[in-house]
Amino acid sequence: MPATRARRLRRYLTCEPRYFDVRYSINPWMDEHAPVDPELARDQWATLVRTYRDHGHTVETITPVPGLPDMVFAANSALVLGGRVFGSRFRAPQRQPESAAYELWFKDAGFDVHEPEGVCEGEGDLVPVGPHLLAGTGFRTQVGAHHEVQEFFGVPTVTLRLTDPLFYHLDTALFALDDGLDGGPANVAYYPDAFSPGSRAVLEQLFPDAVLATRADALAFGLNSVSDGRHVFIAAQADDLAGQLARRGYVPVPVDLSELRKAGGGIKCCTQEIRP
Repeated sequence: MPATRARRLRRYLTCEPRYFDVRYSINPWMDEHAPVDPELARDQWATLVRTYRDHGHTVETITPVPGLPDMVFAANSALVLGGRVFGSRFRAPQRQPESAAYELWFKDAGFDVHEPEGVCEGEGDLVPVGPHLLAGTGFRTQVGAHHEVQEFFGVPTVTLRLTDPLFYHLDTALFALDDGLDGGPANVAYYPDAFSPGSRAVLEQLFPDAVLATRADALAFGLNSVSDGRHVFIAAQADDLAGQLARRGYVPVPVDLSELRKAGGGIKCCTQEIRP
């Protein structure tokens, strides 16, 4: 029998895709010549927000800014851990103004915000799991930012190198199934071939019981998921991964964000967790 999983209620920050579009290409998923359905994108995002709330989670929203089509991807804006905010510094010039917009929201909400010195794209490349902070690099966030994050939070930070440009952020190739922040065991799901050999070896040592995704499910953004410890909000197209999770005692909650995937984003990309 699979283990009984317990959820922990979460607080999320999201941004309506009011101005969502694909106007440039800064990752392999983006085709600025492909049509985008803004209404469908808004409907899919609204379904995600409603689904979170239906499962008891708190969802707050930031007002979108005209001219920032990727602002919907709230996860990239910061890492919030222990009530402290480590902000963002985007690599692509097109996204750099997002940092100031999110910093203003956090300050208005009563948080102090640390501005990183190097390129750091928030929860896109920073995943707290148990006693560690997993930190991606290779395409966006710089290794120097990993050191800066470790000094700021005082949490051991583990650098993981991404090698497949389709998985340009850590949160496209790995997510925390159980973050361990409530004292329970920590675990992850990930796609091994997105990582360098040394990084795969590190993940195998840290998480011997991890759930391993197929390439098909990784390409469906199945690893750009959000777990509350029991429910896993997962791309509707990631069938095999959802089956694996169910056999482990998790409850997959499929959500379709296929329109937002045209910009290289999914469920986690749209979800910034505010950890108290």
